[in-house]
Amino acid sequence: MSIKIGNGYDVHRFGPKAADACITIGGVRIAHECPLLAHSDGDVLIHALCDALLGALALGDIGQHFPDSDPRYRGISSVLLLHQVQRLVRERGYRLGNTDLTLVAQAPKFAPHIDAIRKTLAQALDTSVERVSVKATTTEGLGFTGRREGIACYAVVLLERT
Repeated sequence: MSIKIGNGYDVHRFGPKAADACITIGGVRIAHECPLLAHSDGDVLIHALCDALLGALALGDIGQHFPDSDPRYRGISSVLLLHQVQRLVRERGYRLGNTDLTLVAQAPKFAPHIDAIRKTLAQALDTSVERVSVKATTTEGLGFTGRREGIACYAVVLLERT
């Protein structure tokens, strides 16, 4: 097969408010009143993207490759995890055709950070920025994201045989 499609989804909840809190989304640090709770850096966007890449190749999910029971991954940058997943994609003879990522959160506002996120992801995936789409939406105050309890992300990837 010359193309493969994968999708991914991830969620992380917010922790308690902290004066100097930041979150990491798409490898970019963003100031926010509450940190994300996670074993790694809690980068919900990269986690969903990794799941989509792994799913396209029927390689399981991020938890199978980087279990939260393994102390090696405590606090790790998810960009490093993405590099490892990208290596698996290349080893199997594929490359990213494109990805479309949708962040779901009431806050913070992601629009000022979208270009930096796209550039960081393109670099990690060894591809052009034109192949990386990042969008953000709210849920109009509905659900856990609307109540500002956490962030979710949907990811879709198309892989092409090299």
